[in-house]
Amino acid sequence: MPLVSGAEFLKAAREGGYGVGGFNTNNLEWTKSILAAAEAKKAPVLIQTSMGAAKYMGGYQVCYDIVKDLIDSMNITVPVALHLDHGDYEDALECIEVGYSSVMFDGSHLPFEENIEKAKDVVAKAHAKGVSVECEVGSIGGEEDGIIGSGELADIEECKQMVATGIDYLACGIGNIHGSYPENWAGLAFDHLQAIAKEVGDIPLVLHGGSGIPLDQIQKAISMGVSKINVNTEAQEVFAAATRKYIEAGKDLEGKGFDPRKLLAPGFTAITELVEQRIEWFGSTNKG
Repeated sequence: MPLVSGAEFLKAAREGGYGVGGFNTNNLEWTKSILAAAEAKKAPVLIQTSMGAAKYMGGYQVCYDIVKDLIDSMNITVPVALHLDHGDYEDALECIEVGYSSVMFDGSHLPFEENIEKAKDVVAKAHAKGVSVECEVGSIGGEEDGIIGSGELADIEECKQMVATGIDYLACGIGNIHGSYPENWAGLAFDHLQAIAKEVGDIPLVLHGGSGIPLDQIQKAISMGVSKINVNTEAQEVFAAATRKYIEAGKDLEGKGFDPRKLLAPGFTAITELVEQRIEWFGSTNKG
Protein backbone atom coordinates (compact mmCIF):
# COMPACT_ATOMS: atom_id res chain seq x y z
CA MET A 1 0.00 0.00 0.00
CA PRO A 2 1.44 3.44 -0.88
CA LEU A 3 2.06 6.13 1.68
CA VAL A 4 -0.91 8.44 2.11
CA SER A 5 -1.38 12.04 3.18
CA GLY A 6 -2.48 12.41 6.77
CA ALA A 7 -5.15 14.95 5.81
CA GLU A 8 -7.98 12.59 4.95
CA PHE A 9 -7.70 10.15 7.84
CA LEU A 10 -7.19 12.93 10.37
CA LYS A 11 -10.21 14.75 8.99
CA ALA A 12 -12.14 11.49 9.43
CA ALA A 13 -10.83 11.22 12.99
CA ARG A 14 -11.93 14.78 13.75
CA GLU A 15 -15.40 14.10 12.40
CA GLY A 16 -15.60 10.70 14.09
CA GLY A 17 -14.43 11.82 17.51
CA TYR A 18 -11.36 9.62 17.79
CA GLY A 19 -7.61 10.16 17.63
CA VAL A 20 -4.77 8.83 15.50
CA GLY A 21 -1.31 8.22 16.87
CA GLY A 22 1.80 9.92 15.55
CA PHE A 23 4.58 7.57 16.68
CA ASN A 24 8.22 8.60 16.32
CA THR A 25 10.69 6.08 14.98
CA ASN A 26 14.43 5.80 15.52
CA ASN A 27 15.50 2.86 13.35
CA LEU A 28 14.32 -0.04 11.19
CA GLU A 29 13.14 -2.24 14.06
CA TRP A 30 11.30 0.67 15.68
CA THR A 31 9.47 1.22 12.41
CA LYS A 32 8.60 -2.49 12.17
CA SER A 33 7.15 -2.38 15.69
CA ILE A 34 4.90 0.58 14.90
CA LEU A 35 3.70 -0.91 11.63
CA ALA A 36 3.04 -4.31 13.21
CA ALA A 37 0.91 -2.70 15.93
CA ALA A 38 -1.04 -0.57 13.45
CA GLU A 39 -1.76 -3.58 11.26
CA ALA A 40 -2.78 -5.71 14.24
CA LYS A 41 -5.24 -3.03 15.35
CA LYS A 42 -6.34 -2.12 11.81
CA ALA A 43 -5.61 1.51 12.61
CA PRO A 44 -4.29 4.39 10.51
CA VAL A 45 -0.97 5.70 11.76
CA LEU A 46 1.63 8.41 11.26
CA ILE A 47 5.24 7.27 11.48
CA GLN A 48 7.27 10.30 12.43
CA THR A 49 10.93 11.22 12.19
CA SER A 50 12.37 14.19 14.02
CA MET A 51 15.24 16.00 12.35
CA GLY A 52 17.66 14.43 14.82
CA ALA A 53 16.31 10.90 14.38
CA ALA A 54 16.43 11.22 10.60
CA LYS A 55 20.07 12.28 10.78
CA TYR A 56 20.78 9.32 13.08
CA MET A 57 19.08 6.93 10.65
CA GLY A 58 21.11 8.17 7.69
CA GLY A 59 18.98 10.94 6.23
CA TYR A 60 15.44 11.52 5.01
CA GLN A 61 15.86 9.37 1.90
CA VAL A 62 16.86 6.40 4.06
CA CYS A 63 13.87 6.99 6.35
CA TYR A 64 11.54 7.12 3.37
CA ASP A 65 13.01 3.95 1.85
CA ILE A 66 12.79 2.03 5.14
CA VAL A 67 9.15 2.93 5.75
CA LYS A 68 8.06 2.41 2.14
CA ASP A 69 9.87 -0.93 1.81
CA LEU A 70 8.56 -2.24 5.14
CA ILE A 71 4.99 -1.34 4.18
CA ASP A 72 5.47 -3.51 1.09
CA SER A 73 7.38 -6.39 2.67
CA MET A 74 5.10 -6.59 5.72
CA ASN A 75 1.97 -6.40 3.56
CA ILE A 76 0.62 -3.46 5.53
CA THR A 77 -2.98 -2.73 4.57
CA VAL A 78 -3.79 0.24 6.84
CA PRO A 79 -3.22 3.89 5.87
CA VAL A 80 0.30 5.05 6.79
CA ALA A 81 1.62 8.60 6.56
CA LEU A 82 5.34 9.32 6.85
CA HIS A 83 5.57 12.58 8.77
CA LEU A 84 8.38 15.02 9.56
CA ASP A 85 8.08 16.03 13.21
CA HIS A 86 9.22 19.52 14.26
CA GLY A 87 10.98 20.27 11.01
CA ASP A 88 12.53 23.61 10.16
CA TYR A 89 11.77 25.30 6.84
CA GLU A 90 14.60 23.73 4.81
CA ASP A 91 13.97 20.24 6.19
CA ALA A 92 10.26 20.47 5.48
CA LEU A 93 10.97 21.34 1.85
CA GLU A 94 13.52 18.53 1.58
CA CYS A 95 11.05 15.97 2.94
CA ILE A 96 8.41 17.11 0.47
CA GLU A 97 10.85 16.39 -2.36
CA VAL A 98 12.06 13.08 -0.90
CA GLY A 99 8.54 11.65 -0.73
CA TYR A 100 7.26 12.17 2.81
CA SER A 101 3.48 12.29 2.71
CA SER A 102 3.14 14.71 5.64
CA VAL A 103 5.39 17.39 7.11
CA MET A 104 5.41 19.60 10.14
CA PHE A 105 6.98 22.99 9.65
CA ASP A 106 7.73 24.24 13.13
CA GLY A 107 8.34 27.97 12.99
CA SER A 108 7.13 28.54 16.54
CA HIS A 109 10.55 29.88 17.57
CA LEU A 110 10.47 32.51 14.81
CA PRO A 111 8.77 35.91 14.86
CA PHE A 112 5.10 35.21 14.21
CA GLU A 113 4.99 37.04 10.88
CA GLU A 114 7.92 34.98 9.59
CA ASN A 115 6.29 31.78 10.88
CA ILE A 116 3.14 32.64 8.89
CA GLU A 117 4.96 33.52 5.67
CA LYS A 118 7.06 30.37 5.69
CA ALA A 119 4.02 28.29 6.59
CA LYS A 120 2.23 29.64 3.51
CA ASP A 121 5.18 28.67 1.33
CA VAL A 122 5.42 25.18 2.80
CA VAL A 123 1.67 24.69 2.33
CA ALA A 124 1.85 25.74 -1.33
CA LYS A 125 4.77 23.45 -2.12
CA ALA A 126 3.39 20.52 -0.10
CA HIS A 127 -0.17 20.66 -1.41
CA ALA A 128 1.16 20.78 -4.98
CA LYS A 129 2.50 17.28 -4.33
CA GLY A 130 -0.41 15.99 -2.25
CA VAL A 131 1.52 16.29 1.02
CA SER A 132 -0.30 17.33 4.20
CA VAL A 133 1.05 20.04 6.50
CA GLU A 134 1.10 20.60 10.25
CA CYS A 135 2.26 23.87 11.77
CA GLU A 136 2.65 25.10 15.32
CA VAL A 137 1.62 28.25 17.14
CA GLY A 138 3.51 29.09 20.30
CA SER A 139 5.96 26.44 21.47
CA ILE A 140 5.12 23.19 23.19
CA GLY A 141 6.72 22.76 26.59
CA GLY A 142 9.87 20.74 27.18
CA GLU A 143 12.58 20.17 24.59
CA GLU A 144 12.40 18.80 21.05
CA ASP A 145 15.52 18.99 18.85
CA GLY A 146 16.84 21.96 20.82
CA ILE A 147 13.58 23.92 20.84
CA ILE A 148 12.60 24.51 24.48
CA GLY A 149 9.21 25.61 25.77
CA SER A 150 7.59 25.71 29.20
CA GLY A 151 4.08 24.53 28.41
CA GLU A 152 2.54 27.85 27.49
CA LEU A 153 -0.91 28.36 26.03
CA ALA A 154 -1.17 29.20 22.34
CA ASP A 155 -2.50 32.62 21.38
CA ILE A 156 -5.98 32.09 19.91
CA GLU A 157 -5.75 34.88 17.34
CA GLU A 158 -2.44 33.43 16.13
CA CYS A 159 -4.10 30.02 15.87
CA LYS A 160 -6.76 31.53 13.60
CA GLN A 161 -4.16 33.19 11.39
CA MET A 162 -2.15 29.99 11.10
CA VAL A 163 -5.21 27.95 10.12
CA ALA A 164 -5.96 30.57 7.44
CA THR A 165 -2.69 29.63 5.68
CA GLY A 166 -4.35 26.39 4.57
CA ILE A 167 -2.57 23.94 6.86
CA ASP A 168 -4.18 20.55 7.37
CA TYR A 169 -3.70 20.25 11.16
CA LEU A 170 -2.67 22.59 13.92
CA ALA A 171 -0.31 22.04 16.84
CA CYS A 172 -1.08 24.45 19.67
CA GLY A 173 0.03 24.63 23.26
CA ILE A 174 -2.59 23.73 25.88
CA GLY A 175 -0.23 23.11 28.79
CA ASN A 176 1.36 20.00 27.26
CA ILE A 177 5.12 19.40 27.27
CA HIS A 178 7.64 17.16 25.55
CA GLY A 179 9.43 14.48 27.54
CA SER A 180 8.47 13.25 30.99
CA TYR A 181 5.86 15.22 32.92
CA PRO A 182 6.93 16.60 36.31
CA GLU A 183 4.98 15.68 39.43
CA ASN A 184 3.67 19.23 39.78
CA TRP A 185 2.30 19.40 36.22
CA ALA A 186 -1.07 21.17 36.29
CA GLY A 187 -2.64 19.07 33.52
CA LEU A 188 -4.10 20.10 30.18
CA ALA A 189 -5.88 23.46 29.97
CA PHE A 190 -9.25 22.28 28.67
CA ASP A 191 -10.89 25.71 28.81
CA HIS A 192 -8.18 26.97 26.49
CA LEU A 193 -8.52 23.96 24.19
CA GLN A 194 -12.26 24.59 23.99
CA ALA A 195 -11.67 28.24 23.11
CA ILE A 196 -9.19 27.34 20.36
CA ALA A 197 -11.49 24.69 18.88
CA LYS A 198 -14.37 27.15 18.82
CA GLU A 199 -12.36 29.72 16.89
CA VAL A 200 -10.59 27.47 14.35
CA GLY A 201 -13.54 25.31 13.34
CA ASP A 202 -13.20 21.65 12.47
CA ILE A 203 -9.49 21.53 11.62
CA PRO A 204 -7.80 18.58 13.39
CA LEU A 205 -5.75 19.67 16.40
CA VAL A 206 -2.49 18.01 17.42
CA LEU A 207 -1.46 17.09 20.96
CA HIS A 208 2.31 17.03 21.22
CA GLY A 209 3.93 15.48 24.27
CA GLY A 210 1.36 12.68 24.43
CA SER A 211 3.65 10.50 26.55
CA GLY A 212 2.64 10.54 30.19
CA ILE A 213 -0.70 12.30 29.87
CA PRO A 214 -3.35 10.29 31.77
CA LEU A 215 -5.90 8.36 29.74
CA ASP A 216 -8.85 10.43 30.90
CA GLN A 217 -7.20 13.69 29.86
CA ILE A 218 -6.21 12.33 26.46
CA GLN A 219 -9.72 11.10 25.77
CA LYS A 220 -11.26 14.38 26.94
CA ALA A 221 -8.91 16.26 24.63
CA ILE A 222 -9.94 14.01 21.73
CA SER A 223 -13.60 14.72 22.45
CA MET A 224 -12.83 18.44 22.18
CA GLY A 225 -11.07 18.40 18.82
CA VAL A 226 -7.64 16.77 19.21
CA SER A 227 -7.23 14.28 16.36
CA LYS A 228 -3.49 13.52 16.37
CA ILE A 229 -1.57 12.50 19.47
CA ASN A 230 2.21 12.31 19.36
CA VAL A 231 4.02 9.56 21.28
CA ASN A 232 7.79 9.22 21.54
CA THR A 233 9.15 9.28 25.09
CA GLU A 234 7.00 6.38 26.32
CA ALA A 235 8.25 4.13 23.51
CA GLN A 236 11.84 4.99 24.39
CA GLU A 237 11.15 4.27 28.06
CA VAL A 238 9.57 0.84 27.54
CA PHE A 239 12.32 -0.11 25.08
CA ALA A 240 15.01 0.81 27.59
CA ALA A 241 13.25 -0.96 30.46
CA ALA A 242 12.78 -4.19 28.53
CA THR A 243 16.39 -4.16 27.31
CA ARG A 244 17.67 -3.50 30.82
CA LYS A 245 15.61 -6.38 32.19
CA TYR A 246 17.04 -8.74 29.57
CA ILE A 247 20.62 -7.79 30.37
CA GLU A 248 20.21 -7.70 34.16
CA ALA A 249 18.76 -11.21 33.97
CA GLY A 250 21.96 -12.31 32.24
CA LYS A 251 20.15 -13.39 29.09
CA ASP A 252 22.84 -11.82 26.91
CA LEU A 253 25.36 -14.24 28.44
CA GLU A 254 23.34 -17.35 27.68
CA GLY A 255 24.33 -18.99 24.41
CA LYS A 256 24.06 -16.42 21.65
CA GLY A 257 21.94 -14.10 23.74
CA PHE A 258 24.26 -11.28 22.72
CA ASP A 259 22.96 -11.51 19.15
CA PRO A 260 21.22 -8.16 18.57
CA ARG A 261 18.23 -9.99 17.16
CA LYS A 262 17.80 -11.57 20.59
CA LEU A 263 19.21 -8.77 22.72
CA LEU A 264 16.89 -6.11 21.32
CA ALA A 265 13.80 -8.25 20.71
CA PRO A 266 12.20 -7.65 24.14
CA GLY A 267 12.50 -3.89 23.65
CA PHE A 268 10.85 -3.93 20.27
CA THR A 269 8.10 -6.21 21.53
CA ALA A 270 7.51 -3.66 24.30
CA ILE A 271 7.17 -0.88 21.70
CA THR A 272 4.64 -2.91 19.72
CA GLU A 273 2.59 -3.56 22.85
CA LEU A 274 2.69 0.12 23.84
CA VAL A 275 1.61 1.29 20.39
CA GLU A 276 -1.27 -1.20 20.36
CA GLN A 277 -2.39 0.07 23.77
CA ARG A 278 -2.19 3.71 22.70
CA ILE A 279 -4.20 2.97 19.57
CA GLU A 280 -6.87 1.57 21.88
CA TRP A 281 -6.65 4.66 24.07
CA PHE A 282 -7.07 6.97 21.07
CA GLY A 283 -10.04 5.03 19.69
CA SER A 284 -8.60 4.36 16.24
CA THR A 285 -8.83 0.55 16.33
CA ASN A 286 -10.55 -0.72 13.16
CA LYS A 287 -10.54 2.77 11.65
CA GLY A 288 -7.99 1.80 9.00
